[in-house]
Amino acid sequence: MTKNIFIASAEPYTGKSVIAFGMINMLLAKTQKVGYFKPIIAQDDASKKDLHVEAMLDYFSLPIKYEDAFAFTRQDMLHQSENSGEIINTIISKYKKLEDNYDFTVIEGSDFLGEGIAFEFESNALMAKNLGAPVLIVVSGKNKTASQLFKTAINIYRNFLLRDVQVLGVVANMVNPDEAERIKQALTNQLPAELLIAVIPIENGLQSPTMKEITEALGAEILFGADLMDNQVDNFVTGAMMLPNFLRHIKDNLLIVTPGDRGDIIIGSLQANLSANYPKVAGIVLTAGTLPDEPMIKLIEGLQTIIPIIAVQKGTFETTTAIGAIHSKITIDNKKKIALAIELFERYVDIKALDDKIITFNYEGITPHMFQYQLVKWAKSKKKHIVLPEGNDDRILKAVEKLIAQDIVDITLLGDPVEISTSIKRLGLNLDLNSIHIHNPAHSAHYDNYVETLYDLRKAKNVNMEMARDMMTDVSYFGTMMVYKGDADGMVSGAVHTTQHTIRPALQFVKTKPGVSVVSSIFFMCLPERVAIFGDCAVNPNPTAQQLAEIAISSAESSAKFGIEPRIAMLSYSSGTSGEGEDVERVREATAIVKMRHPELKIEGPIQYDAAVDPLVGKQKLPGSEVAGRASVLIFPDLNTGNNTYKAVQRETGALAIGPMLQGLNKPINDLSRGCTVDDIFNTVVITAIQCQDV
Repeated sequence: MTKNIFIASAEPYTGKSVIAFGMINMLLAKTQKVGYFKPIIAQDDASKKDLHVEAMLDYFSLPIKYEDAFAFTRQDMLHQSENSGEIINTIISKYKKLEDNYDFTVIEGSDFLGEGIAFEFESNALMAKNLGAPVLIVVSGKNKTASQLFKTAINIYRNFLLRDVQVLGVVANMVNPDEAERIKQALTNQLPAELLIAVIPIENGLQSPTMKEITEALGAEILFGADLMDNQVDNFVTGAMMLPNFLRHIKDNLLIVTPGDRGDIIIGSLQANLSANYPKVAGIVLTAGTLPDEPMIKLIEGLQTIIPIIAVQKGTFETTTAIGAIHSKITIDNKKKIALAIELFERYVDIKALDDKIITFNYEGITPHMFQYQLVKWAKSKKKHIVLPEGNDDRILKAVEKLIAQDIVDITLLGDPVEISTSIKRLGLNLDLNSIHIHNPAHSAHYDNYVETLYDLRKAKNVNMEMARDMMTDVSYFGTMMVYKGDADGMVSGAVHTTQHTIRPALQFVKTKPGVSVVSSIFFMCLPERVAIFGDCAVNPNPTAQQLAEIAISSAESSAKFGIEPRIAMLSYSSGTSGEGEDVERVREATAIVKMRHPELKIEGPIQYDAAVDPLVGKQKLPGSEVAGRASVLIFPDLNTGNNTYKAVQRETGALAIGPMLQGLNKPINDLSRGCTVDDIFNTVVITAIQCQDV
């Protein structure tokens, strides 16, 4: 049974990291114990860590020490090239220490930079053979014709076979999109049928360096825009012409290279970036050691939006040559590129076929990474339309960029289109306005129809037509009406508005499901080892026994829907029959109601938190219980306890809290915390999209 895979190339800059990130992400969705090992790293500076290894360990929170993730630097290897036997022994020894602790290990071959390429290929083949690892070959299609790429792939495959190394498949990466199908067909026809063949088109988002990478490569000084150094540079142009002619050369994510005394080019670039009629400018490089005059500096400092402006001592020609030679890397601080790499892997590699060729895990329980991976996959399986009423909030826009890049949902933003467009530019987001819908409620084509509908629904509650018109200019009412009318499948709000502001319209006309009398909420708590459900931590201050029972039943249904076996703990300050008092009795009564209505559910209550989650304490306090020590759904007796507990657990353990997800409404409307992060918004939209699949 295969326990590892070796990702190998035979040339530099093949984009192996895309495959490595994708592989580990795929495996972590199936098992918690995944190792990563790169026998030889290209570490030029002994005082600095290898950027790729560091990013891999950090992004996936792999419990591997940095020094255990590799055996040699490339320089060490070349110096010891005559002692190949000793080198292999050291690599095997370090690898075996990892292998013993993991279900599966991804091994990444060396990078083939500079001299010694022939020796490096022999070393990689020898390593794969000695580690018993089948090879996944990665070849680059960049700057190659289809014929050249095909010949390279066949030659590398044959060379591995000649050395008795098992090959699982061939990935042609960074190919011309127009040639992708032809290349895949040619490789499929010429290589053995049992090989996995994948072709990944070139992706600018991975190839293009960031302003930070350019600044470091040039040794430049940052003058302005230090907070936008992750701007992606897709093109660059020399600003050596007259301004009107220069403006014709502005493209998306452009870097302008110009001497510092060209004030016209600098101001023209800044104005073009602000203009709705020009694409986004990524940054400016000032060359030849010249800086703008003091009045120009003062003018730039007073602008509301400043793109990155950096300065170098070298001349314009030398600077542009250096920029053209930069190979962008996926680093620890560029989560956007990592997410894009994983998305490309999932889109173009047949994951099921690859999985069948390596191993299938049967892991009991569900880890946080498995849970998040499955959520995104689930949401993508049946794409839904989500409306976000707070369209001009920076966090919302950043989350939308991620959601659209991964093609998870369709999005409608509510707000002023010009303001939203300006914010997207100001934040430096790669978000095409044509990929989303934007509605300003008062000017929307839906406005009059929505007003009429609201009036009809609420006139019995003393809402007149004028009031309906006023209410429908409110983004919460407009967004909720979009969902009610079927113009959107679900809504997520609350980054700016209160919980009451968000859910009041839903309670007024979306209403609760049949048989449900209380709207409640749950959080998916992604703890270090497992995922638990906490409810209700956001809506009901002091639920009655009947309401607690409904919250427990709704939470159990949600738990099962999201792949978590429901074992319900009805929490209190007492376990079993030992405690007395009004609060304990309320929990005891609620537990009895659940057992009566749903005898098939595993439920325990009243029970204390430690007895619910700690197996030793659970066994001691409630021996023989199916829930004690193993609870997956924890129902808190009141909002004060629930809200404080989820926040305490989140802060003290570093757990990711996804939610709140509202339960009981006829259509999915979800509320955010006003302190939410971009990831919180992303995750809440994903779970809302999944909820929509049942409506």
